[in-house]
Amino acid sequence: MTTSPIALLTSITQGYGNQRIIDGLNLSIQSGVTGLLGPNGAGKTTLFRTLATITPPWSGQLELFGRHIGNERQARLARRSIGYLPQEFGYYPAFSVADFVRYCAWLREVPSKKAGLMTEEALSAVGLSDRARDSMKSLSGGMLRRAGIAAAIVGAPPLLLLDEPTVGLDPAQRLDFRDLIRSLARSGTAVILSTHLVEDVGAACDTVLVLNDGQIRHSGTPKQLADIAAATAPGDSPLERGYMTVLGKVGSTRHTS
Repeated sequence: MTTSPIALLTSITQGYGNQRIIDGLNLSIQSGVTGLLGPNGAGKTTLFRTLATITPPWSGQLELFGRHIGNERQARLARRSIGYLPQEFGYYPAFSVADFVRYCAWLREVPSKKAGLMTEEALSAVGLSDRARDSMKSLSGGMLRRAGIAAAIVGAPPLLLLDEPTVGLDPAQRLDFRDLIRSLARSGTAVILSTHLVEDVGAACDTVLVLNDGQIRHSGTPKQLADIAAATAPGDSPLERGYMTVLGKVGSTRHTS
């Protein structure tokens, strides 16, 4: 039995000012963990802002949770079900960590009767329960990132957009993060993870997309990406070499681990 996609983009064109970033993109997102790879400037953040309904597309159709998003009212309704962690997120420095996460729950219109418990659960999931009363300004870079992840997952939104979520995390925290998103996926959440860390994609993702020049250049499992690796592509793993092959970065000498 097939299920409706959580997000469906049809012929989406998007950009800023006079600069077109995405041109005629088609994409369907199901539940599970999708890794988004691409070089700087490929359009990953633009795609995330479109999916998060922050920036309406220039043209094309965006559907979220089976509903067309064509105006601000429809976008606001959809945002209740979207957790979004951008690369850089704002916060009030004097807020406690718990206040910050609960404020983000309020923005997503999580019912007030549930917001307290859900805030505690989100902080526990990222290992920040013991820092709940600390101020945001007192956190290290890695802790700030974990607070941002907690803010994105609070309320269990069915669509989770994570832009470089593991920046600043140490190796043990990255392993914990992988476990977290796997558990979210098992509960039916659609997680889209944008990262430059190819090993995170290989370890945690069901599907990997390679975006370049505003277009999806490859879609498949991590194994399928690894299998297309050219012998002369640079990289320290088959997955890295497959990614570089899609980007056309194929040299005359093979780099091996």
